Amino acid sequence: MDMRNKVFLGSAALLAFGAIAGGYLLGDGLKRARVADRSVTVRGLAEKDVTADLATWSISYSATGFDLPTVRSEIDTNTRELRAYFTGLGFKPEDLTPTGAGVNQWLNNGVNTITITQRMLLRTTDIARAQRAVAQQFDLVRRGVTLQEGSGMRYSFTKLNDIKPQMVAAATKDARAAAEQFAKDSGADVGGIKSATQGYFSIDARDGEGGEGGSDTPYKKVRVVTTVDFYLR
Repeated sequence: MDMRNKVFLGSAALLAFGAIAGGYLLGDGLKRARVADRSVTVRGLAEKDVTADLATWSISYSATGFDLPTVRSEIDTNTRELRAYFTGLGFKPEDLTPTGAGVNQWLNNGVNTITITQRMLLRTTDIARAQRAVAQQFDLVRRGVTLQEGSGMRYSFTKLNDIKPQMVAAATKDARAAAEQFAKDSGADVGGIKSATQGYFSIDARDGEGGEGGSDTPYKKVRVVTTVDFYLR
């Protein structure tokens, strides 16, 4: 066999080996790609009971009469009684602040009639004291102060950022438990997280407490739902 044939056979052998190796690597790569592409998408839920840390009470009251000085005097008296009511409950003077006033005049059977409306805002972090103020508000009626419709206490939870990390972790853990059950049923194992989406946080009244929206109760439930895509292996 001359040198030319030897070179040709050697080149053919190398090409054959390369084709075999390339086919193996390609097949192994496709296999790994298929494994990497296997995933399951699940949702995880986390809930936490919290108590409001801020109470705000928007208070409106009015007085009606036929001359401005008399009506204004009645409003001033109502304001003093309102402040005395909250002071008696232990609130600080700065907890109650005026937020506005309005004067309305009209003719009633030819008689000039005047109504003055005063608006005050109670703002406190003492939730228990705020609840007592609402429970005993009929005392204001005894003092001659009649609250207008729409005057009500609102309770807010302002420390959501403090509990977000642990709630997201709990929701992710719940999602992994669901993924592991799915994987078990399908004969696979759960790997790492492929992608994740955090849902929005909602703050509502606890079940059976408060009215619509839950702003009239200090007892809240925070919820978050996360959507997580786990690799399967």
